[in-house]
Amino acid sequence: EVFGETNYVNTIAFKKKSATSATESVFDYILWYCRSYSSLKVHPLFGQRSEPEDETKFNTIVTPPMVPNNVARASVNDVHDLIASGGRWARVNYPIVSQNPSPNRSGAYVFRGIQKSCGATRHWSYSIEEGLPRLDKAGRLFDGGGASLGGVVFWDDWNQVALSNIWDDIHGEKFPTFVVQTATAAIQRCILMTTDPGDLVLDPTCGSGTTAYVAEQWGRRWITIDTSRVALALARARVMGARYPWYLLADSPEGQRKEAEIRRREITEAPTYGNLRQGFVYERVPHITLRDIANNAEIDVIYDGFQQTLEPLREALNAALGQSWEEWEIPREPGDPWPESAAEAWLVVRTSGNTEADKAVALQVLNAELDRNYTLDEVPEQPRDPWEPVATDLHRQWWEGRIARQREIDASIAANANFEYLYDKPYEDRSKVRVAGPFTVESVSPHRVIAADDGDGRIGETGDGYRYDGEPPERDFAAMILDNLRTSGVQQSQKADKIDFTALTGWPGEYICAEGRFMEGETERRAGIFIGPEFGTVQRADLAAAAREAAEAGFHAVIACAFSYDAHASELGSIGALPVLKARMNSDLHMAEDLKHDSKGNLFVIFGEPDIELLAAAPGPGGEELMQVKINGVDIFDPATGQVRSDDASGIACWFVDTNYNEESFFVRQAYFLGASNDPYKALKTTLKAEIDEDAWATLNRDVSRPFPRPDSGRIAVKVINHLGDEAMQVLRV
Repeated sequence: EVFGETNYVNTIAFKKKSATSATESVFDYILWYCRSYSSLKVHPLFGQRSEPEDETKFNTIVTPPMVPNNVARASVNDVHDLIASGGRWARVNYPIVSQNPSPNRSGAYVFRGIQKSCGATRHWSYSIEEGLPRLDKAGRLFDGGGASLGGVVFWDDWNQVALSNIWDDIHGEKFPTFVVQTATAAIQRCILMTTDPGDLVLDPTCGSGTTAYVAEQWGRRWITIDTSRVALALARARVMGARYPWYLLADSPEGQRKEAEIRRREITEAPTYGNLRQGFVYERVPHITLRDIANNAEIDVIYDGFQQTLEPLREALNAALGQSWEEWEIPREPGDPWPESAAEAWLVVRTSGNTEADKAVALQVLNAELDRNYTLDEVPEQPRDPWEPVATDLHRQWWEGRIARQREIDASIAANANFEYLYDKPYEDRSKVRVAGPFTVESVSPHRVIAADDGDGRIGETGDGYRYDGEPPERDFAAMILDNLRTSGVQQSQKADKIDFTALTGWPGEYICAEGRFMEGETERRAGIFIGPEFGTVQRADLAAAAREAAEAGFHAVIACAFSYDAHASELGSIGALPVLKARMNSDLHMAEDLKHDSKGNLFVIFGEPDIELLAAAPGPGGEELMQVKINGVDIFDPATGQVRSDDASGIACWFVDTNYNEESFFVRQAYFLGASNDPYKALKTTLKAEIDEDAWATLNRDVSRPFPRPDSGRIAVKVINHLGDEAMQVLRV
């Protein structure tokens, strides 16, 4: 279903390191499969094209307003000067003639007073009535002196190239935290190419959590899985400890303003809801083609608008100089130097000692070159016409308008042309810092699967669900846990509340596997030890059964040791007068053979039940009933007295409220942060490396929730996290 031949899309090779020898592989491979090729979602990613100097066809620099300069004949210094003066690399011989004749596009086109032909067996690529005139108005036609015309294409009309299936610009992580850690850039490209913000990304081989980290950064929902809790701990620390950029949402007022700015449009007044699924506001690059320009009717409007000013200036300039220049004939600078032959003729007429006949011949050459009727007495003192101030001013005004027209037309071309989104470059709001939102770490499924051989015979299974093939594993998980429990004891949030065992011996029960003795003041007490599965979650039913067994055996308390408890097990704090203490085992115990038996390690930690109460709040605007949750602290078992006491909220780092708990998953609807620090902002500033709005933060630094309506599910849930990262949850029926 997944890796069938019809699901195959492509193989991507990406470079993972630099080569050290010819026999060493420097590439890894990504095998790309899809569920349905016909509905495949692909966002093309782009990279910068090579520099224009490296592309032989772009051999011209066009300076404002559309003056071509042949780079092949220019020095390096001249190239730098042309670029500095606003020049753009261009190809001026781009084909605008296509094969085969066409009745609508064949024939001559008059360009600057000269008829140009597309050839007897060909046709223009654009219509003679509208397309070619618009290209002419935009300065996108070029006459190289031949019978036909060429188009002008700028390098920055489309300076990107789509990424292929060979990524040779990726290198491995410099400081990997996991032995097979994949380069972040490779995962990022895969996610950006095939998903949108809000899509769900699944990584069934978590490792160091690179996929979760990248998905979190780019606004994708994610699930990651691993058999090693060490890997999950690394991933959790990586995701929770990172700072992420805040990208402008398309469905936000800021995003609407940015979109209007980019597209030269009015800001829309449509309501916004902050919906992530509508994506971000991305940078984009114009993909300008001559066809886009030929079809852009706005060019005609801009051109006609400027002609109302430019045409009177041209006529006045011609009248002042006695010329009949067309627009394309007006010189760029006033009083341009004469042609070389005219200058030589002027030299003969004005300064040489030749005969009058020679001067007469030179005068004829001069008049022919300049289209004048000078007499010998009228030849100017200098080899150029000294323009009158009024002509110079008209010339300046005309060129200012001409350049402004070109600038406006270029802007219209960029705004109305097709463009490509740069999905790896959303616009960022640098005034905001984003951190990972709350998420849960779930254990593997508690449902056991019986392993079978080819003949459907049962292979074997240990008591804790660990499947094996053949002989049982040599390591005894329960014995290892008891060995570490004996030396490290059970730590609570307060060091003084630590439970140290004076004796820890095995117990032949169905659920209770050991008897632990500890001192309650001057009195010795007995605790029944319940050990959860190595790979699994403790269910409420198992915990309740263990508590009943401990009560029948006369134990004073039950200490459950497990890596994970389900939500309902977390609600169970006691059976009658028998306290049930739930100790969370450190994931380091999975590497028990490598651990030193050190009593200082927090391998077993008890975090008490949240002490919460439900308050009635003032009715809502419509008179609806509202309520609030107040957290007083955490109920802690005191081994010195054998009683459960309530600590204040100083031991709570943060607490979350699900105001409509569905008994399946905890959804954070309200979040608050407490802590015992005198300056709650100092550590936050240091961590986020940013200034904190204390007024805004104060709304989250509280022990009473915001009002909320009565839940439809009839339940609310409160999750509390202490400074060690341990969690406890309590569910209230409403």
